[in-house]
Amino acid sequence: MNQQVTLRALSPQDFRMLGVNDVAYVVKGHKEGKEIFEIHSADGTAITAMSNHDVAFAMVRQNGLEPLSVH
Repeated sequence: MNQQVTLRALSPQDFRMLGVNDVAYVVKGHKEGKEIFEIHSADGTAITAMSNHDVAFAMVRQNGLEPLSVH
């Protein structure tokens, strides 16, 4: 049985939920003049910020998610 779903058929809410249990995004930013790496859930919710890219990726993986960089 082929249960292929096209992205065009997804509602905006369904699209936001794609990967919510599988991935987290690591976004480079700045706070008080220092470089930080913010971790966001797949739906865009900010979770936390780390001072090191590798530590942010390790934290995401320790929580059973796949980290993805956002440029």
